Amino acid sequence: MNKADTAFIIISAGLVLLMTPGLALFYGGMVRGKNVLGTIMQSLFMISLITIEWVYLGYSMSFGPTIGGFIGDLSWFGLNGVTSAPSPDYATTIPQTVFMIYQCMFAIITPALITGAFAERVRFVPFMIFSVLWAVFVYNPVCHWIWSSGGWLGALGVMDFAGGLVVHATCGMAALAGVLVIGPRKGFGRTNFMPHNLPMTVMGTALLWFGWFGFNGGSALAADEVAATAFVATHLAGMAGMAMWVALEWKIQGNPTTLGAASGAIAGLATITPTAGFVGPNVAILVGLLGGTFCYSFVNMKMKFSLDDSLDVVGIHGVGGLVGTICLGLFASTAVNPGGVDGLFHGNPGQLVAQIIGAVVVSTYAFGVSWLIFKAINATIGLRLSEESEVAGMDSTEHSETAYN
Repeated sequence: MNKADTAFIIISAGLVLLMTPGLALFYGGMVRGKNVLGTIMQSLFMISLITIEWVYLGYSMSFGPTIGGFIGDLSWFGLNGVTSAPSPDYATTIPQTVFMIYQCMFAIITPALITGAFAERVRFVPFMIFSVLWAVFVYNPVCHWIWSSGGWLGALGVMDFAGGLVVHATCGMAALAGVLVIGPRKGFGRTNFMPHNLPMTVMGTALLWFGWFGFNGGSALAADEVAATAFVATHLAGMAGMAMWVALEWKIQGNPTTLGAASGAIAGLATITPTAGFVGPNVAILVGLLGGTFCYSFVNMKMKFSLDDSLDVVGIHGVGGLVGTICLGLFASTAVNPGGVDGLFHGNPGQLVAQIIGAVVVSTYAFGVSWLIFKAINATIGLRLSEESEVAGMDSTEHSETAYN
């Protein structure tokens, strides 16, 4: 047991938890004033809902003894047998309880990220049902495939330092499925859905950026040089994504915007996530620039496809996670992280192949299962607000309150 490592991961777990209320503010500022509390609630309540799921099902399904490399058994149901002793399979210098709660924070924020895609039009109860089913049938299996000691994608060589596939690709593909099943907001393409409070979104960006140091840095699972590498790469990619997004919208649209700066930062942070512990500073900047470029481009194409991805979950998290996953296959270097891998540009083309396989498998699975869950709920109890409730707003119709008097 290493006390420094333990303290570092406990702090990192707190930073990752902070990201979920930070996300609530990030999303809340971008919707209309009549939907701000409903939007915040969809993220905030994940802390309770998914923690319960994680204690009784999620942790054991994700990291428990494997069943054929596809899912963990339920021998750790209710955290049975999860003690303060180190885990020989995952974190040999920290208590397994600390590893468990750190991973719990990832499980919480991932379904919360999806909510931005269908903001302002989904009822609260169906949303909760979807979130639990999605955690059980999408997040837990994909987490096991890649991050568990016996996962089949991990055995193929697929790497994901902090969640480019497990978090960002899964939520991005689920967001795409949700947008297609639920449909656009009333007035989409005719009504100007202006953000009601951009300072709130900037505050959310700050909290997300701050929390991301625990998200990526803590994924080293030790207070060591890999954590330092990931910490530096995280900041450099975030600032590069912001710079690229602002530069592109300034050139193409004529003005740099606050929303663009916030979006670009999140795009850079999402893109560096899978490769943060495997690349040096200059490559991290390049990854951030690529993230800003690809994510901005996709977000600006969504109107051409009539895709009402309300808060750009597909364009930022889905695209960013996949771009970062491919970047790992290109740029990863054992000179930076001796315990990692080399990518194509360091003499290992097989790693790029593995990353492409991982991206295709995870994207296909996450989209397909998410689409089925959305369709099943929609066909039984319905997902959407009524037309009258959508006009009135989620705050009053779903929660009987208002953010502003």
